[in-house]
Amino acid sequence: MKTLSRIAAGAMIVAALATSSAAEEYPSQPIEVVTHASAGGGTDTTARTMLIRARKELGVDAFVQIKKGGGGAVAMSYASGKPSDGHTLMAITPTHLITMARGRAPIGIDDIKGIARSTDDPIIVVVNKDTGIESLEQLIEASKSSPIKWGGTQAGGIDHIAAMTFANKSGAKVAYVPFDGGGAMITNLMGKNIQAAGLNYGEAVDGIESGDFVPLAIMAQERLGVLPDTPTMAELGIDGVNFSTVRGVIVMADTPEDRATMLEEKLIKGMEHGTYQAYLEGIGLDAGSVAGSEVWDAQIREMYDNIYATLEELGLRK
Repeated sequence: MKTLSRIAAGAMIVAALATSSAAEEYPSQPIEVVTHASAGGGTDTTARTMLIRARKELGVDAFVQIKKGGGGAVAMSYASGKPSDGHTLMAITPTHLITMARGRAPIGIDDIKGIARSTDDPIIVVVNKDTGIESLEQLIEASKSSPIKWGGTQAGGIDHIAAMTFANKSGAKVAYVPFDGGGAMITNLMGKNIQAAGLNYGEAVDGIESGDFVPLAIMAQERLGVLPDTPTMAELGIDGVNFSTVRGVIVMADTPEDRATMLEEKLIKGMEHGTYQAYLEGIGLDAGSVAGSEVWDAQIREMYDNIYATLEELGLRK
């Protein structure tokens, strides 16, 4: 009887150890990346391209889960309702931060943790060459006699917030002119209906290369490799004006640290592969777009703080 009891006890210990090991194994199921945008759009395409190599690195399947609506609020509600076990990530853009800052999201900035940045396309301040303005200092000075007509997309969006954050921190007088999209904005800048705009490099490159647009400053911490002679806002003495068409993935803040670290390492390794790098090159970006948790999380929070303050100033918070 004693022998049988010992055998039974041993079997129970082995079973317990096996169960414990299975519980600690990660990832143990497919990784879900929640997005807020339509299939085929920039956020969706970036997430799907990122996952091509990430699946191999993670050793499990990974897929995109689209949850549209509410400026990312539906996606945030869905992702925050899932277990914080590292099997659910969310792809975010400045849209999510704006929704949070306006008090229209089910979660707040302290509920999330940045894991990896996948694209970073800084806003470039450009003017029509016929303004005669050749530097940001000249733009600010010119605005004192008459507000600069500054084009962007919809009121309350990232273009608007970036322009008004610049105005608040530099003392420039800006009259913001919203357009339905980037194409209309560029057409009006070319046609001299507006004097300045905040454009991504892909939007500005043709005008810059033709000499019709003059790039004055980059809203980023570092200069762009493709525009080595264009200074950053910080270099010109205007701190905290860093805005990009930026995408990356986050997890909920209570996700176990070891799992968050593993996700970061695997995703970064996947994005360093030639497949993802070719995608970046194809959309006019480079390897500098990819960044880890420390850089990405800090960028998220800086952008959120600027968005919050500017929305408050504009009276667009709830």
